[in-house]
Amino acid sequence: MTGQPTGSDGRSRGGKVRVKTARRRSPQSVRWLERQLNDPYVAAAKAQGYRSRAAFKLKELDQQFDILAGVDRVVDLGAAPGGWCQVVKERRPRARVVGMDLLAIEPLAGVELFQKDITDDDSEALILATLGGAADLVMSDMAANTVGHKMTDHLRTMGLIEAALDMATRLLRPGGGFVSKVLAGGGDGQLTALLKRHFTVVKHVKPPASRKGSSEWYVVAQGFKPAGITAPADAPAPI
Repeated sequence: MTGQPTGSDGRSRGGKVRVKTARRRSPQSVRWLERQLNDPYVAAAKAQGYRSRAAFKLKELDQQFDILAGVDRVVDLGAAPGGWCQVVKERRPRARVVGMDLLAIEPLAGVELFQKDITDDDSEALILATLGGAADLVMSDMAANTVGHKMTDHLRTMGLIEAALDMATRLLRPGGGFVSKVLAGGGDGQLTALLKRHFTVVKHVKPPASRKGSSEWYVVAQGFKPAGITAPADAPAPI
């Protein structure tokens, strides 16, 4: 993959960096800092001007599924800090891209950014008006802020995923695509069944840039079927 961190084993060539435990730094913070300092994707993102290592996840998904091919209108839900928007504009310079997040996002050339809750009543209309039409692709890399309770954190993040999918079904054109972070190999059965109801092809994947120890996976859903529209008889079966 172009831009992937070098080294066949993906390891830092400078040796592992260790962070000393400071009086005001918790062991958890130390582990996080060490992981960041020793992560080749973090270093590559900085070197190549991406706002986050997550940019490589989207690049890898696009390389495998060609999800950005031919897209002219793209929505990025939970867009902060803007790494995915950067990749879209790099791949499709003329595409209209709208990013929305509760957090403020530094301006990005060619991207319309809104600091707003995607569940607000007027968010959908705002996105459609800004795009100038239905979206070709809706993306979401959202995850809830963790509280330290595994089940609670899982349910909160799954709620965001479901909210993103719900919005996607109202924003997408027929045949459009949806890419989203999910958890634990693709989410629960109810979410997977819902995805297969709305898309002709649904696949789950863990891109190389996704940390091995993380429970995150990604769903790539293609061939959107609006309510009341059935897939052609020769359409690919859901996976």
